[in-house]
Amino acid sequence: MSEFKKHVEGFATKAIHVEQETDSWSDKQIVQPIVTTTIFRMEEPDRWLPHYYSRTGNPTRSLLEKCMALLDNGNYCLAFASGQAAASSVTSILAAGDHVLCAEGIYSGTPDILKNLKDKDIQFDSVDFTDLNNVRQGMKANTRMIWMESITNPLLNVLEVEGVCEIGHSHPNVIVVVDNTFLTSYYQRPLELGADIVLYSLSKYLGGHSDLIMGAVVLNDQKIYSRLKYVQHTHGAIPCSFDCYQAQRSLKTLAVRMKQHGKSAYKIAQFLSTHPAIEKVLHPALPSHPQHHLALKQSYGHSGMISFYVKGGYKNTRKFLQSMRVVILCGSLGGVESVASIPAFLSAGEENLNHLEKLGITSNLVRFSVGLEDCNDLIRDLDQALNLSQTNESE
Repeated sequence: MSEFKKHVEGFATKAIHVEQETDSWSDKQIVQPIVTTTIFRMEEPDRWLPHYYSRTGNPTRSLLEKCMALLDNGNYCLAFASGQAAASSVTSILAAGDHVLCAEGIYSGTPDILKNLKDKDIQFDSVDFTDLNNVRQGMKANTRMIWMESITNPLLNVLEVEGVCEIGHSHPNVIVVVDNTFLTSYYQRPLELGADIVLYSLSKYLGGHSDLIMGAVVLNDQKIYSRLKYVQHTHGAIPCSFDCYQAQRSLKTLAVRMKQHGKSAYKIAQFLSTHPAIEKVLHPALPSHPQHHLALKQSYGHSGMISFYVKGGYKNTRKFLQSMRVVILCGSLGGVESVASIPAFLSAGEENLNHLEKLGITSNLVRFSVGLEDCNDLIRDLDQALNLSQTNESE
């Protein structure tokens, strides 16, 4: 396999130990406490302590935010009740008359949020970010935000984060937002490439166990942080303490989980690329991927995400998905269990289906999230299901 960027040592150590020394809590416990209180005692009526009301700040949430910021080499992090709550909070700092330029072919929930901004007199356009000329031509005098994904969902296009940031920052007052959910801070840190805000759905790899709904943003700029902190406080779309504890627990195993996700996904992508029932495999580590060299240049590796086209259209793809015994038919991703879906059907509406088909998101495109099962078990399951998908009912 071609080499990605070399990891800097210390990521796993930070995830396990940052702000979590036993001296941090009174009873010297190894695992941080879950602070469920909504209110905190004030020593003086006119002096605010770091925590005074849990909607504004909570020790369990603050610990998670500090750790996530450090893992991305950022200054600040804010946690939200979901990835969509985080995205909505980011867009709330826009003003009437602003323009948002968005990458085409990203997670469908993001354009849904951006389209609704027209009621606030905020314009929205989407273009193909795989060609930087489209980004340059899409910029307007009133562009105030660029929205992209480090790896697009579900086509796994690799977008040039540094190039997009350079274009954005050549215009005044433009904020570049990068959704890094598919790679996590283990495989890419967009702030290092010039991004202003990095957005995550912790429900995916960062949480990693399919038992958590949460979102977060990481950033360096103090002014943007203050604006988003105000939104977090006033809108109140915050995660509860137990969810923050679960997320913190998951960060401790992020490095080892992502290594295995990536190792298994590459092996499975190689297997799929030679299978007679497959038309095409999309995986950035494969030389056949159109942005293969860009992925090697700007990432430390790739996660467990693979997309592929099954021969025979939707009928055979449906049969394939229903024939799997280990892999679960499911609409999410990033957990310890392997799951697969047809992304075209995760976005409702015939008009949307026609648009997605033009992008290459067809009814025979499968999005596959490789879990932590034994890799050979997954290959055997895929093989038997793919073989069944190509057989006639009469056989």
